[in-house]
Amino acid sequence: MKSHISTPGVTRRFTQLLSATPRGARLARLLAVQQLAEWGWPPSCTVSESAAVVVAELAANAVTHGRVRGRCFRLGLVVEAPDTLRVEVADPRGERRPRPRTTAVPGSEPDESGRGLVLVDALATRWGTEPRPPSGKTVWACLPLT
Repeated sequence: MKSHISTPGVTRRFTQLLSATPRGARLARLLAVQQLAEWGWPPSCTVSESAAVVVAELAANAVTHGRVRGRCFRLGLVVEAPDTLRVEVADPRGERRPRPRTTAVPGSEPDESGRGLVLVDALATRWGTEPRPPSGKTVWACLPLT
C-alpha cells in the first residue's frame, strides 16, 4: 500500500468533469474512492468511506439541483496540509445554494430533500459554497485524514 503521509510542498489534486446524470454521480463516487486508494487510503478505511458518502451526496445534488442541460459538473479532490481532504463539486447553477435540513418540526411531513447535507455536515469538519464565475457554484466539504 502507498504511504499517505504528505510530503511538504506537494499538493495532491484530482479533478474530473462528469455528465450531469445519475450515472455521472455514481461515477464520481467510484472515481473518488479509486483516487484515494491510489493516494494510500484503501476503500475500506474511514477516510475513503466518509469521502464516498460526501461525494455521493454532493454529486447527487449537482445532478438534481444544479443541472443545466448540456453542461457537466466537476469533481475535485485536494489534500490540504497533511490532515485535510477537501471534496469539491462544481455545477453551473450558482443561484441555487444548498441549505441543510436540520430537524423536522414535530407533526409535520418530512422534507423530501436536504437530508443528504445533514450527512455531509456530520462527516465534514466544515463545508460551504463558493461562487464559480460566470454563473456556477462550488460546494465543498473538508474531511479529516486521520
